[in-house]
Amino acid sequence: MAQAKKIVVYLLIVFVLYTIITSPKRAADLVQIGFEGISSAAQGVGQFMTQLIS
Repeated sequence: MAQAKKIVVYLLIVFVLYTIITSPKRAADLVQIGFEGISSAAQGVGQFMTQLIS
């Protein structure tokens, strides 16, 4: 099972590097979308916690 997990991780890394090399603009757009999603989620959690305290 551990061997399969290593293979999957290596394949994922190769795929990410391939995507960055072949289409850097698209890869940058995807990273930006990901960080915007994380930021929105963090803001939502912050607003929720603020409402709990108020």
